Amino acid sequence: MKLSFQTESTSLNVDIHTLIIAGWAGRDIAAIEHHIEELAALGIQRPSAVPLYYRVSSNQLTQSSAVQVLGGESSGEVETFVFNAGGELYVSIASDHTDRKLEAHSVAFSKQACVKPVASAAWKLADVADYWDELVIRSWIKEDGKEVLYQEGTLASLRTPQDLIARFTDGKQILPEGCGMTCGTVGAIGGIRPATSFTMELFDPRRQRALRHSYEAEILAEVA
Repeated sequence: MKLSFQTESTSLNVDIHTLIIAGWAGRDIAAIEHHIEELAALGIQRPSAVPLYYRVSSNQLTQSSAVQVLGGESSGEVETFVFNAGGELYVSIASDHTDRKLEAHSVAFSKQACVKPVASAAWKLADVADYWDELVIRSWIKEDGKEVLYQEGTLASLRTPQDLIARFTDGKQILPEGCGMTCGTVGAIGGIRPATSFTMELFDPRRQRALRHSYEAEILAEVA
């Protein structure tokens, strides 16, 4: 899937052919358990390993502000998104939009069932690596016509991209060219629930800047 990103100094055109969703990526075991319990309340089985790397078709990536989903049981999750472009790692944000009803049957299939919206801006990972833990991810949904804070937390609660990459590549410090990886999420405020409007943000408090993306999900009717 070809994606275009704007950085502070240049434009990037990247062909992502391998998409990895890093699940259960928290550093804090208690936080991981909290998220597992959130999903268990929806009937979703515990993971077989922590962290766990799901493969999703790269053509599920999109930078559109309008997506389509089947049925009304899906929801977004803000995650950092790291990728290799020209031998250098960059970071953006993505939503691991997931069908929660299908997730109770198979997490892997539920992730494949929904597109993964990605922002159109990115930073060099090296520019924020030294203070990675200070970065904040947030998301908002609309409920009853009002925007509501849905997720918020610093990246200190999640494994670093370098850690996740090393575990996935058997010790290497960089993803292969054309590979993109989402790096985990934080818990939902008030519990996981579906929403058709989703806004996500990666905030850099030192430089007072943010990567941000919003999208609307059109619900397609389930027919039998």
